[in-house]
Amino acid sequence: MPAFSDPFRQARAQSGIMQCPFHGENITMILRHEDVRKAAKDWQTFSSDAPFRVPIPSEEDVRSMRQLPIETNPPEHTDYRAIAEPFFQRAKEPEMIAKVEALLDGMLTSALGRGSIEIVNEFALPVQSRALTYLLNTSESEADIWIGWGIHVFKVTGGEFKKGTVLEDYLHKKFDEAAANPGEDFFSALVKADYRGRKLTREECMGFANLAFAGGRDTIIHTISCALGYLAGHPEALEFLRADTKRITLASEEFFRVFMPLTHIGRVCPVDTDVNGVTVKAGERISLAWASANFDEAAFPQPDEVRLDRKPNPHLSFGFGTHLCLGAPHARLILRTLLKLCCDRVKRITILKAEERVEHEAKFDRKLGYDSLVVKLEAL
Repeated sequence: MPAFSDPFRQARAQSGIMQCPFHGENITMILRHEDVRKAAKDWQTFSSDAPFRVPIPSEEDVRSMRQLPIETNPPEHTDYRAIAEPFFQRAKEPEMIAKVEALLDGMLTSALGRGSIEIVNEFALPVQSRALTYLLNTSESEADIWIGWGIHVFKVTGGEFKKGTVLEDYLHKKFDEAAANPGEDFFSALVKADYRGRKLTREECMGFANLAFAGGRDTIIHTISCALGYLAGHPEALEFLRADTKRITLASEEFFRVFMPLTHIGRVCPVDTDVNGVTVKAGERISLAWASANFDEAAFPQPDEVRLDRKPNPHLSFGFGTHLCLGAPHARLILRTLLKLCCDRVKRITILKAEERVEHEAKFDRKLGYDSLVVKLEAL
């Protein structure tokens, strides 16, 4: 497993911020755990009402609509979120849990029967895509289309980022179908939804669906890959979990903390704002650096150590405050189920080939797990 990199340690200890250019825009990154949580709750000072600018770098070039509800503030955010939330709460229902267990059990059976398997594209991507069909209450056959897009939904696999993506073309088609013949799926629910006494516009429907496909894809694929990579490199960790599977809940939270795929997320300051002694001008962005906050020594003793029994573990991998991730129960269900099945069925995981993924920015390099991970899984 790639080393757990914390490129923000020195700046976090000194000023608590780092100014870093992203595609020509100099953004002030908030680094400390306490400061990030405080800013995440203060939407009046650090606003999400900023179409295309919440992700860093911005996404004007790769999508054509505002993502909902993440790029809004209360009270609009509250009303928008209520529309989508029932689907994401499905991850807590027994039927959904059983489907995810069966999916992962089948995937493990296939992997155990092979000499080797590439985890990122051949295991994690299909798991994420097929589990998403259960969450959105749509046909599992749709997952074959989503898998065909590859890891990144904002570009055709092997192609360049572009506006008018394959994802947007697909979503327009699904909303056309839902409008003509509505069912009980996510797309139909958006077409039928009531928002403040009116129907959602097509742009609003697209904004919800765009986030549903883009928001959780990286998190689940990345965490599955990194967790299996860690268990391969630390066989004692698998034995630790196998000895008492009640440890899986805490262990999964530690994996989410350490293997945070999203470095940070943006907010816009509506007025000139002092951020730890730096003036952020009105209309400029700051970033909530989740990845830095997750390694803050003030919140996590020995943060570079992976402690599978870490408690408490106030990590920010699913955000904090108003915009706490809707998909968190879904991600937790998948990882906990995978770890339990590994304890039950997997004797050993061996890495055969690994290609690390690294985020290169002007002021930091951050390891982000794997572009490819080939392993051999041995059955108990």
